[in-house]
Amino acid sequence: MVEVIHTMQKLTNVVYMGMGEPFDNIEEVLKSLEILTSEYGYAWSPKRITVSSIGIIPGMKEFLNRSKCHLAISLHTPFDDERQQLMPVQQVYPIREVLTAIRSFDFGLQRRVSFEYIMLKDINDSARHVKELVKILVGIRCRINLIRFHPIPDTPLLGSDDQTILKFQEMLNDKGIIATIRASRGKDIFAACGLLSTKALIKNKQADF
Repeated sequence: MVEVIHTMQKLTNVVYMGMGEPFDNIEEVLKSLEILTSEYGYAWSPKRITVSSIGIIPGMKEFLNRSKCHLAISLHTPFDDERQQLMPVQQVYPIREVLTAIRSFDFGLQRRVSFEYIMLKDINDSARHVKELVKILVGIRCRINLIRFHPIPDTPLLGSDDQTILKFQEMLNDKGIIATIRASRGKDIFAACGLLSTKALIKNKQADF
């Protein structure tokens, strides 16, 4: 899924994220980026485009070498055991190997790498997590996007409250890591991140009764 961010007057940014892993389809993703950024296409600046991934290292390396767009990596916790529980990809591409690959690439001043971090109550929102984030991200010029978790029916996961998220942001900023809180839109109509698929699952489940 490609998320288009726009103002009332014009498109401003494009983010490849959501339903599907871009680096599992790297050649087609690169073709689309070429169309968006080439003079024969839409002639957009690569600085207006971000591709988000769970950390598929071979595809990530292709992307970094063959495009100039921004990179975002889903992180969600700095601890290996916790990330493996949240993200099975950790078993194949551990986050430390992802970070090693990122460190080997020269991003320059115009290209950005960021990390997506969904805030989960009592799971990844402590001072201990901040300390470890600072440790594993040392030497990487980056930012962390803190994302509110949208509750999913029939799961025990809960989102961190706003006070906890703000404190987490403050602690990261105090340690020299830029942290932003992503605005959450569309929750009221089940259109926020991940909720459209959840709504479909609920409908299917109800239809079974």
